[in-house]
Amino acid sequence: MADMILYGFDGSTYVRTVRMLLAAKGAEYEQVPVNVLKGEPRQPEHLERNPFGKVPVLDVDGMRLIETNAIARYLNDTLSGPSFVPQDAKDRARMDMTIGIVDSYAYGALLGGLLNYHLFAESEEDKDEDARKQGIDDLRLSLREIMKLRGDDPWIAGDAMSLADLYLAPLCFYVEQTPDKETVLDVPGLADWWQRMKREAIYTQTEPDLG
Repeated sequence: MADMILYGFDGSTYVRTVRMLLAAKGAEYEQVPVNVLKGEPRQPEHLERNPFGKVPVLDVDGMRLIETNAIARYLNDTLSGPSFVPQDAKDRARMDMTIGIVDSYAYGALLGGLLNYHLFAESEEDKDEDARKQGIDDLRLSLREIMKLRGDDPWIAGDAMSLADLYLAPLCFYVEQTPDKETVLDVPGLADWWQRMKREAIYTQTEPDLG
């Protein structure tokens, strides 16, 4: 493949999803940090890349890709190495449902509920207790439904790791950085999946530096 440029900083859960996939594929790429916390995605330079002011953005094969799902599926289809999209239609549906749950519910609950409260609030007055409680409830609901989709399989969508696992793991990482971790992660079936995920090299190699 042609040289790749990944725009986005390591602290982004969605950027980490792409970085985990690239690590699993053994792909070489250049990363240009675009720090969400400093408002850099809303600067004119990045808005030229993505007018919605989001990361990641990937330049590859003479084209520019936005949206994590499109980026991940393109890389999975075009890079050599293990596939992270199940061949079985039912397993693909489980993967797609998990990605949808993360995109539509879990990510917003994490950011607007837990992270805004514990990590981003500049003062006690900025902390929204109601949003925190709602975030906990929404995250637990999301995790319960994802674990129902997983059933007795080692990974969310079957016997092999899929994009579903790469979507969920970065969120669980941030939950663990908060005092609410035991409450949120105390969901039936989650613990063994989470411990298995944290032992994977692509997880440890892509862990962001929060210092």
